Parts: sequence; structure tokens; C-alpha cells
Amino acid sequence: MSQTPAALDHGSRPRVSVVVPHYNDLVGLDRCLSALQAQTLPAGEFEIIVADNASPVGEAAVAEAIGGRARLVVVTERGAGPARNGGVALAGGEILAFTDSDCIPSPQWLSEGLAALGRSDFVGGGMEVLVGDAANVTGAEAFELVFAFDNQAYVERKGFTVTANLFCPAALFRQVGGFRVGVSEDLEWSHRARDAGFAIGYAPRALVAHPARRTWAELTGKWRRLNHETFGIVAARPRGRLTWLVRSLLLPLSALAHTPRVLTSPRLRSARQKTAALVTLYRLRIWRAADALSLLARTGA
Repeated sequence: MSQTPAALDHGSRPRVSVVVPHYNDLVGLDRCLSALQAQTLPAGEFEIIVADNASPVGEAAVAEAIGGRARLVVVTERGAGPARNGGVALAGGEILAFTDSDCIPSPQWLSEGLAALGRSDFVGGGMEVLVGDAANVTGAEAFELVFAFDNQAYVERKGFTVTANLFCPAALFRQVGGFRVGVSEDLEWSHRARDAGFAIGYAPRALVAHPARRTWAELTGKWRRLNHETFGIVAARPRGRLTWLVRSLLLPLSALAHTPRVLTSPRLRSARQKTAALVTLYRLRIWRAADALSLLARTGA
């Protein structure tokens, strides 16, 4: 892990350290940093740390894109988890706030997240899905408008928050430990915190926007990664491989149960968009089942 000279100058201790992992997306990073500069929380109360995962564009290009708006640390161990851990190692704030470089936090994101920490030990905020052209969404975008980043359900029903919108005290993070590699890091970390006795809460007004995947390739790339990371958690449990097999076989049938959610979604504006979302739903569940079974076969009986 290397850091720029600017990252060594801590200055006064901030209240919040915002950690932003980044990999080779300078446009998204610029947009994210601009949104963070527009926070309602006074600028002197938070710092921003960009944890670059050794982007091919090079450290100088990343530093130029940052333009003095954040401190930069370069983390050579691959993965968003190690990048976040590297950012935390540099953080001086008593509170950690995590988002991603392709996200756009709302102006009240930090203030609302901090307020929610008064009610829970760690917090997941609300997520909004962005599309390029709301009148002409792709099948992938239509699907993600309905199903992507339902962080309220993740927090309230499944006990975890996406790492694109996570708040926790730095002391809690040190006690729980850092993000791990090769697993679904948001799920694994949140459940580790839960098992240590910490309570998660939801902050709907601590809102972060995330662009939808636009193409089939982007969608399957996302789910290939999630399949692999989730398998690492499930397979480690007792009878985990059998559980994975059953879940994989049931995936295509699960599309039937989710069909009403598409048909009644207020986020889809037309019958064409609902049809596109349904086609993508069934196609993706079949693809995910095949990919999950292939993963099980590749890792042995």
C-alpha cells in the first residue's frame, strides 16, 4: 500500500472520514467527489479519502482527477474490500462513511447518516437507481430499477447493508475487523458485526444514487462476481454445498414469485419497460442458475 505525500498530512482531526474505493473510473470519481463537496455537513467536519486500487491509468492521473478534493492512498492488493481497508487505515475521523466512486451521494447524505447512528450501532442508507434516459431504458436498466440496491430490504430483512452506503463508528470497525476478500463483503462484514452484538439500522434519507447496469454483459458481470462471493460464504457453512445446489436449482422458479413485483413497480413507466424487465428477469435467473451450478462443479463434489 502506498500513499501520496498529501495523504500524510492529517491536519486537524475530522468528525467523519468518507472512504471511496476507486478503480479506473475517473469520470465517476469526479462526479462522486463533486457530490461530496456539496454536502450540508460543514466541510471542516469531514475528510474524503480515495483508496485507489492501482488503476491502470496511474496514480498521477487519479491525483489529477481528485484535484485536491480528497486525500489519496494507493492500495495494490486487488479488490474493493482491501481498498476500503486501506482507506480506513488512513482515516482520522471517529465515524467512517463508505460509498463507491461510481455513486452520487445526496447533499444530506452525511448529516442524515450521522443522525441515524444515534439510533443504531451501524447504518445502511437509502439507495436510488439512476438510468441514462428514463424514456428509453434498456432491459438491464428496467430490471435494475425494480431489483437493484433495495437497501431497506437488505437492512430490515437480511441484516446487512451495501458498502456503497455504510456508516459506522471507527471503534466499531476496529472491533469487527476489516472487509474480507473472496466473499460478498457487505453481507459478510455486516453479519460479523451483528454476531458481535451490534445492531444495524436503516436511514432512508441518507440517500446515495448508483447508475444502473445498461447492458446484458454488465449485468452478468455483476452477478458472476456476486455468485462467486456468495458461494464463498454459503459453502463454508455446514451442508453449505447442498444448500447451494438446492438454491441454484430453484432460481429459475423464483422468477415466477417476482413477476408481480415487476408488473406493479411504480418505477417502470410503460408496458414496454415492464416487458423488458420481465424478459431480463427470467433470462437472468436461468443464467444465474447455470453459472451457480458450474461454480459448484468446478470446486469439486
